Order: sequence, then C-alpha cells, then structure tokens
Amino acid sequence: MKTKCDVCGHDGASIKHVSRSYGKGEDMVVIDHVPVIVCPNCGESYMTADTMQELQRLKLHRRSVKALRLAPVISYV
Repeated sequence: MKTKCDVCGHDGASIKHVSRSYGKGEDMVVIDHVPVIVCPNCGESYMTADTMQELQRLKLHRRSVKALRLAPVISYV
C-alpha cells in the first residue's frame, strides 16, 4: 500500500515490517513485524503514533506475551 509521506509530502511511501530490539542483556526484547513507513523520495523512515503506543504496551506486558526463541549471535569485529 502506497501512501503520502508525512515528512516530505510526496506520494510513494510504503509500509515495511521490521524487527526492533529494546533493552539489553536479560531485559532485551525483540518485537517482530513492526510496521515502519519508508519514503523513497526523502529517505525517511518513521512509525505512526498508534504503532509507538502499541510498542509501549508490548514492552510493558512483555512477560505475558513473549515467546522465547534462541538465535545465533554473530560479532561484527
């Protein structure tokens, strides 16, 4: 779905779903399928206020909604 960019006003922005991590160590949580609006015209990417509120809700209730998954970690160094 294409939409108008809230930053530059041009048509063509689209929604991409990404993973975001918050916190660190044992407090870290990864939230999958976060909708982010990406504009090919100005290069900005941003989230709506509704998305930000839902992320806050998920982080507050993460103990009750999370699924534990193990993943390999690769060091850039």
